[in-house]
Amino acid sequence: MSLAIRPADAADHARILALNLESEEMLSPMDAARLRELDAMAAYHRVACEGDEVVAFLLAFREGVAYDSPNYRWFAQRYPRFLYVDRIVVAGTHQGRKLGPLLYRDLFGFARASDVGIVTCEFYTVPPNEASRRFHASFGFTEVGSQWVADGRKQVSLQVASA
Repeated sequence: MSLAIRPADAADHARILALNLESEEMLSPMDAARLRELDAMAAYHRVACEGDEVVAFLLAFREGVAYDSPNYRWFAQRYPRFLYVDRIVVAGTHQGRKLGPLLYRDLFGFARASDVGIVTCEFYTVPPNEASRRFHASFGFTEVGSQWVADGRKQVSLQVASA
């Protein structure tokens, strides 16, 4: 079956929440109300579908939104224009099928089309997320800072790549 990327819509929210829950140990929790709030602020919220099934999603924000994430705020204090990757999730059943790179290539194209020169993100270093580190390095991300989050239980590497 072929894969397609398209904008997320409200009909996708139940599946997006299920995917987020599946990977919640490496993400922040999200309920339906929070998803509606984040969706309204997002510059980029797209899903990857296999047929009619949503198998991955990516949620990203531009500068200037009222997002309360400490990681987003870190970038907002330092960069006048950016696209911040809040979360990317691929269904466990579809991992290893290059959906992450497919979504990131689409995101970087979106950033260039929007005249945004940098894409930002973070991933955990405590606890370590080696797969995310390797994935982001393959897209040219480099560390520009780090901080402790989740009441000092987790540390993130703050990353930037040229779009």
